[in-house]
Amino acid sequence: MNQCCIGKFRITIHDQDAYLQLVRDLSQRHGVHIILFDADQMAGRAHAESAIAHAFRAFEQGHQISNSVEMEALLYAAGSRQCIQGARFGVHPGMNRTYLCICPPNQEVWEEIQKSGEDCSDEDWELFSDEKISLLKGIFGITEEEIAIVGTGRLQDLVLERVALLEVYR
Repeated sequence: MNQCCIGKFRITIHDQDAYLQLVRDLSQRHGVHIILFDADQMAGRAHAESAIAHAFRAFEQGHQISNSVEMEALLYAAGSRQCIQGARFGVHPGMNRTYLCICPPNQEVWEEIQKSGEDCSDEDWELFSDEKISLLKGIFGITEEEIAIVGTGRLQDLVLERVALLEVYR
């Protein structure tokens, strides 16, 4: 996997197209990949790490579905081959809690993006509320039977399994 820095970041987006263009411009100017995962759709930091690792591996092996590492990472995060599903795991208009990923790490890019939002590194995003557990189960098709066997404490593992299965379904 390419080396990436991953941080927790909050931003309010008024114009999604303009913000994504700003991110693309910054990415091109510095020769980095910038991936913004919607943390509310993610099963923690490990989910972002896994999606990024699978995306870079797909590009290295020439098995990618999309035209960019960024979209490929979103597809893996969603566990789907459909770009419309992958896009749901990116940022959206309004308030966003995001896992901000910069590959390879670049302090100047990090500081530039941080100007548009708020660093949330002190917040614990690894604890899942009942609402988030229900959301993740729905998104990833995790059954009550699976939860009964492994427990809600292993929900993240079940999601990561779904992410990994995308490689099998290519």
